[in-house]
Amino acid sequence: TLTNLASTNIGEMKKIRLSANWMAAAGHPGEDEALYDTVKAVGLELCPALDLTIPVGKDSMSMRTTWQEDGKDKSVTAPLSIIISGCAPVKDVRKTVTPQLVISEAATDLILIDLGRGQNRLGGSALAQVFRKIGDVTPDVDDTEDLKAFWAVVQGLIEDEKLLAYHDRSDGGVFTSLVEMSFAGRVGVDINVDRMDADDTLAALFSEELGAVIQVRQSETEEVLQQLTAAGLGDCSAVIGQVNDDDFIRVISGNEEVFVKPRTDLLRMWSETSYRMQALRDNADC
Repeated sequence: TLTNLASTNIGEMKKIRLSANWMAAAGHPGEDEALYDTVKAVGLELCPALDLTIPVGKDSMSMRTTWQEDGKDKSVTAPLSIIISGCAPVKDVRKTVTPQLVISEAATDLILIDLGRGQNRLGGSALAQVFRKIGDVTPDVDDTEDLKAFWAVVQGLIEDEKLLAYHDRSDGGVFTSLVEMSFAGRVGVDINVDRMDADDTLAALFSEELGAVIQVRQSETEEVLQQLTAAGLGDCSAVIGQVNDDDFIRVISGNEEVFVKPRTDLLRMWSETSYRMQALRDNADC
């Protein structure tokens, strides 16, 4: 929620108000304890550390159903989960930065701000789900000071109109973020994984750690990196790519192109699931 809202000209993080929907199978073995631990972690530890409040929300405590089939008892228990939404007054909506990459005559850079600091944990990620796995270790807010520093520096860059595009990486990872940015801007991108300082290329590209990718003018890259360094984020921020002129998505490691696809091919793949759902759902006669 916070790294999504960061692309808007809000100012201080404490202006945000959160709404939480807690969902659990109350009374089912282990679920009440898990719910207590989750409420404690979010409501009594994380939010106070960030100076945030959750004034509203709702509870869904019946996340278990039972039935009989062929004389046998059946049941399904949904996993404990929480959905958090955020809202805040916006200072100047015209300064909102979107994921759409900007094409201009001046050169630009793509900078990754990695609040996971190279951990690249894959538990619960979209990549794990593709391989029908859950994973063992999930991304976490390891340092609230890092998150507050990230918010402050991004808000300052937005206020000064230093950012051309912004996309957080919490839904699919860096590769997904950059590809979606390229779809929006209708332009190709070159991604250099060596600059991500990771041992596992796949994890570096698809882990959903906290952080974001920003597009800045190359003439202002040094200034932006200096601001990130001053905020204590210099060692986890790096230029990882640029837009290109031939409309290809490239992943480069060393001097080798480890992945190359036309942007339009990836866009078709990205759109196929929605297309197939619509083909089944929509009334063709209309």
